[in-house]
Amino acid sequence: MLAKITAILEKMDPITLDEMKSIRLMDRIDSKFVAPVALLPQLLEEMKPYFKVQINNGTRIAPYTTQYLDTPQMDMFTMHQNGKLNRQKIRIRSYVDSKISFLEVKNKNNKGRTKKIRVPIDISHVDSINDLEANIEFLKEHSLFESLKLEPSLANTFSRITLVNNRKTERITIDINLVFFNYRTGKKKELEQIMILELKQDGWQRSDFRDILMKLRIKKTSFSKYCMGLVYTNPHIKYNRFKARWQRINKL
Repeated sequence: MLAKITAILEKMDPITLDEMKSIRLMDRIDSKFVAPVALLPQLLEEMKPYFKVQINNGTRIAPYTTQYLDTPQMDMFTMHQNGKLNRQKIRIRSYVDSKISFLEVKNKNNKGRTKKIRVPIDISHVDSINDLEANIEFLKEHSLFESLKLEPSLANTFSRITLVNNRKTERITIDINLVFFNYRTGKKKELEQIMILELKQDGWQRSDFRDILMKLRIKKTSFSKYCMGLVYTNPHIKYNRFKARWQRINKL
């Protein structure tokens, strides 16, 4: 199926990484959807007239890695599990092809807006918080938690397709080939049969992407890679809030 996906992407109008910088949407409204990856060729065919695909160094499908940091008590997971509307995640996001990494603090407020603050760093992962010594002040300024107590919690890898509509009012990411690794349990989980779709907009407005999803009967499904990765790799974790989601994804 990868060859089919690649062939469709090759036929879509490209947009460069530099051109995409004006559509970064660091302060935005996110909507997520989960669907069987088998629907991806049909989805891309529907998107082809209305969207451009991001291209970087000739690549349309880019590998990503993420390392999440949390407290020993897993406070960031607990905030989400308990339904706290103002919550935060801290991670190192790495663009493998470009060899670029960022330390990111990602905040979501009670209005549903996501705001991401980040700083470039020279490493793609840490063994302990001491490896981020040069950026501890950044964490102290932006983190809700005591920076020196943070530790690696979860890692993931995935492949991402990034698109923007022709009107440049929305950005879409499609993540496939998800793999999670839990630092505390040592467990690994692959989710190869699903794709995570994310619609990023400056605010609520008409969406070309939503129209296509409605046509394909793909429904909105909240999905946190961090929280679901922990649910899949830690059998002892409390996950009441995510149970229905977990069951639905397993059916897909």
